[in-house]
Amino acid sequence: MANTSSNNRLASERTDLAEDRTEWAEDRTIMANERTFAGWMRTGLAAVGIGLGFNALFGKLEPFWLPKAIASLFMVIGIFIFWAAQRNGCAVQDRLNSHKATPVKPNNMRLISGLMALGASSLIVAIWAMDFGD
Repeated sequence: MANTSSNNRLASERTDLAEDRTEWAEDRTIMANERTFAGWMRTGLAAVGIGLGFNALFGKLEPFWLPKAIASLFMVIGIFIFWAAQRNGCAVQDRLNSHKATPVKPNNMRLISGLMALGASSLIVAIWAMDFGD
């Protein structure tokens, strides 16, 4: 009888430890998801920056619309990356439960991505509205 009680206690302790490890793993996954989201956002910003840089360096190319079109293409790629980052990041956040970590809320991910996309879109409009003159 004492042996059964001891086995039950050990099984209970193992179950508790397994649950703790699972909770820690979920928290680590949440934090990894946030780092991945930040990496995607940096990549999107890099695409927007390449577009701006291209337009600044080659703005006088002929025909006049070519550097603007190439710059716009890079910025559209950046906007797509922002969208993909929030889509994937929010999907992961929705599937996981945090235990000790405080995750970024999916709505904040959407807000950050939306503002970055709005900024990139505004830059596209500004590039096409600019007049380089002679």
